[in-house]
Amino acid sequence: MTSLTSTPSPRGFLGIDAGTQGLSVIFTDGDLKILGTGEAGYEMLRGLGPECYEQSPADWERALGVAMAGLRKNLAAKGIEPAVAAIGISGQMHGEVLADREGAALAPARLWCDGRNEAEAAELTNLLGVKMPKRITSARFLWTVRHQPDRARRTAHITTPAGWIAFRLTGQWRLGIGDAAGMFPIDQATLDYDHKLLAEYDGLVAAQPGGPFPKLAALLPKVAKAGEDGGSLDAHGAYLLGLPVGTPLAPAEGDQPAALAGSLIGAAGQVSMSFGTSVVANSVGDRAFQGISRAVDHFCAPDGKPINMVWIRNGTTPMNTVVGMFGLAGAGSGGKAFETLMPLLLAAPDDCGGLLALPFIDDEPGVGVQRGGTALVMGLNERNATPGNVARAMLLATIFNLRHGSDLLAAQGYPRTEIILSGGLTKTPALGQILADAFDTPVTILAGAAEGSAWGAALMAAYRAAVLAGDRRDWATFLTAHHSGTPTRFLPQPAAVKTLEAVHARYQKLLAAQAALDAAAG
Repeated sequence: MTSLTSTPSPRGFLGIDAGTQGLSVIFTDGDLKILGTGEAGYEMLRGLGPECYEQSPADWERALGVAMAGLRKNLAAKGIEPAVAAIGISGQMHGEVLADREGAALAPARLWCDGRNEAEAAELTNLLGVKMPKRITSARFLWTVRHQPDRARRTAHITTPAGWIAFRLTGQWRLGIGDAAGMFPIDQATLDYDHKLLAEYDGLVAAQPGGPFPKLAALLPKVAKAGEDGGSLDAHGAYLLGLPVGTPLAPAEGDQPAALAGSLIGAAGQVSMSFGTSVVANSVGDRAFQGISRAVDHFCAPDGKPINMVWIRNGTTPMNTVVGMFGLAGAGSGGKAFETLMPLLLAAPDDCGGLLALPFIDDEPGVGVQRGGTALVMGLNERNATPGNVARAMLLATIFNLRHGSDLLAAQGYPRTEIILSGGLTKTPALGQILADAFDTPVTILAGAAEGSAWGAALMAAYRAAVLAGDRRDWATFLTAHHSGTPTRFLPQPAAVKTLEAVHARYQKLLAAQAALDAAAG
């Protein structure tokens, strides 16, 4: 296999991201400028039942080899033969990868979107007194204990997709704290798995028929924070990547913590918001969230700071519906239609001419909407029935649903000092003003910060290399050193904030009537 290291310059960082549909790799220089990329795809296993989503771990390794070959070809075309100072890994969170004592995969991996263990998640939430979403890995393993006891008895290690790739490269069972928090709750006092909750979990598993089963604490990978040892390439990893044995790795992380890194977010009070088909708001905190809320999920940033996630399913889908509904004559569809619609939305008044909307094309678990089909626009008359008013009302409905979870955090004194916006909404930067007014919080769109988990993985690799070189900066300080360019900022406008508070209060009344609307819809 051709080596990437025949010339010692430029010295930089390798970022690996194993997503749901494919794997990508990037190589950056020492300043984290991307010099080359490679990618390869893979698919879900076929023939599975409803809500079953599995992939073969061998496919990830094959894809890594293909992506690295593409990267080498890409770099060679530019005359670049780099040296890799450190490696970072990001992967889809919450998967269940089971391995035996020899490190062989026992079965295909169940992914974050596999829905078979909703009952186990609800049971664990009641037992442990903390939010255990159905995608959390430990809920998956409880399902395995009950439905595949022979496989559970033979399990010696459980990890995630990112953790599995790290194991295949290093031979060590280690995992970044953010990805680990997607397997089992983290104790903020120790920045390790919560051992009290582990004991309760193991007590439940011990009572299941078909045992004895191994204790979860013995199966989980070792937790590591940003900058700490993520292992180093062994002979197999060196062969697979074409890099020297001993090349250091940053702790493998989940895609959400890596995306936070890629957006240079690490200080308490910063909120990362990404608007796409769905909407995610990840709030960096200075304390753990207290209690249980269906609207708020919990994990950790790469340095262990608590992260609370508010996830909204109905993001740009209602906007797409508005574009299709109005037709917007001559605009066509897709990007051109949005280019036509966005100026109309921006020109609409803050109160949308009195219109309110519900955006529930699909279900919305965070606000208790169990099924889609109750999207609507209310208050139409001959004066306000314009595309801009309807589109703005739909956007505000999505933002208000996102506020539902965010306001629960604010009620606990959880800090919110700045919103960093990414995703499709940034194609129309002026929409950041609406977000700033609706949340009464400054909004920033960073300039020069590369988006994406692969770049976040490379950034984590850079931090690992810096720590090895004696750098004593903490993670949040390290991130601030990589801001570049001039960001776009939007400050809340008092008059608009006041208007939107009144619209939000009206929206809350409409949301309370959603169940009756659903019943009327049959």
